[in-house]
Order: sequence, then C-alpha cells, then structure tokens
Amino acid sequence: MKELILKYRTVIKFILTFILVYTVLTFSYKLYLQFGSSGTYYPDYMTNLVGKQSKELLEALGYNAQVLPHPKEDSMKLIINNKYVARVIEGCNSVSVIILFTSFIIAFAGKFKTTFFYILAGSVLIYIANLVRVVILAVGLYHYPWRKDILHTVIFPAIIYGMVCLLWLFWVNRFSNSAKKNE
Repeated sequence: MKELILKYRTVIKFILTFILVYTVLTFSYKLYLQFGSSGTYYPDYMTNLVGKQSKELLEALGYNAQVLPHPKEDSMKLIINNKYVARVIEGCNSVSVIILFTSFIIAFAGKFKTTFFYILAGSVLIYIANLVRVVILAVGLYHYPWRKDILHTVIFPAIIYGMVCLLWLFWVNRFSNSAKKNE
C-alpha cells in the first residue's frame, strides 16, 4: 500500500490540494453572499457589476440597453430596446468559475510569483469572457428567443469553460512544476 501511495503521490497531492482550496474558497464565497446580502432583493456586488458592464458592452454594440434590479429576486434584469431578454443572477458573475480555475492552478502550482500572476491574469480573462458570453446570450435572446435552450445550455457554458480549459492546459504545459519536471 505504501508503494502505491508513493507511486501516485503527485496525483494524491493534486486531488487533496484541489479539494482543500476549492472547499475553502467556495465556503468563503458562500459566507460573503450570506453576510453581504442587504436582505432586500438586490444582487451581490459582483452580479451587479456584471449586469452594469454587460449593459455598457451592449450599448457599445449599438443596442439601447437597460439593467434594473429584479423586484422579486436577487438578480439584475437585462433589457434590450425595451424588451426584457435575460436576468443576471449570482451564477452569471464568474466568481464560481474563477474559484474552480484558481483551485486547479494552486493544485498544480509553480513558482509563487508565476502562480500568483497567472491566477490574476487568468481571472481577468475569465471575467472578460464571462462578460462577452452574457452579451452574446442577451443579443441571441433578443434576436432568436426560440434558441434559448441551445444558447443557455450549450453556447453559454462552452464559452466560459472552454476558456478555463485552455488556461489550464497552457498552465500545465508551460508553468506548473510538473511541466518543469518534464523538461
């Protein structure tokens, strides 16, 4: 048994580190959501920010856009040309995806400085990709509302998780300690 553990030590370390970091970050985020709530129907800061920045991007693309707090839930209503097309909820703010990304990078850590800056740069890229996907979904729902299911269940996740997978692959092959061992 000891030989088996030694043989798979790197894999076991990765899994345990990933689970630990993911659990701590997720728990911290849930605490933030719980205690950061004002008790009214108004989303958290990040969800609010994504809603407002999505509106700005839509306006830059030539759409007349509005974003309003939803009167009955913690979300932002996204309106294009006076047509309610989508709501931006907590799950749309990219924080949970950034937590997943960060957990993986830390579990496959390289040098501290490189790891820190890669997490920072990757988080910014994920956030931007998330804004783009919210805008694509909103425009898609405005022009093609009958395509809601494919837009939200296929295109929407493919953009954000595709970005995360590319960042992970780049990290593992270029910067992680395992990439250094293979050189």
